[in-house]
Amino acid sequence: MAGMQQSEARATQNGVNALEQAFTGIQNSRQDVENMKFNLASGLKGSDGKAYQDLLKQWDDQAEIISRNVRDMIDTLNETLRQQGLTQGSSNEAINQAYSQSQSVFDALHG
Repeated sequence: MAGMQQSEARATQNGVNALEQAFTGIQNSRQDVENMKFNLASGLKGSDGKAYQDLLKQWDDQAEIISRNVRDMIDTLNETLRQQGLTQGSSNEAINQAYSQSQSVFDALHG
């Protein structure tokens, strides 16, 4: 294979797979935190409740940055594979759909 050797392509593919799993794990964690936040919201009033809500918002904002960075890394690795004429590393459409779906859930929950 010209350009990238088979072992390099396999390593790149393994990296894509690991990042996809990480992305899915992040989205699942975000959904769990969002569910917990809304389940506990009725019992958390006053300054303690607001502090808790603020903390969860900050956590989710940071998780969003991490999610974006992981998606960018997946895109970069997939582009590396494409440039070398190799099979696409992952289904970008599936990743984008999962991301959009999770984002719409968070938007709906936030009001």
